[in-house]
Amino acid sequence: AEKVELRFTEDAIAELARTAWQANDRMENIGARRLHTVMAALMEELLFELPDGRTGTITLDAAQVRSVLASVINDDDLRKYIL
Repeated sequence: AEKVELRFTEDAIAELARTAWQANDRMENIGARRLHTVMAALMEELLFELPDGRTGTITLDAAQVRSVLASVINDDDLRKYIL
């Protein structure tokens, strides 16, 4: 994933914050550290799916963030995402 620029729309940033807040609400509230785990889950999925040799810019919006992170929020066993 070298030479790829990752951009987030305003609604994507809001969705990331909402997802972190929702996870904190459902589990132990670890504050902003939860955002780190949410971002790690998002990046893990993106990097896994990114074709080799791809260059350029990827812009994520709220719908894409929701799609990628749906399994994190809908999984009742969210303990694996706790720091």
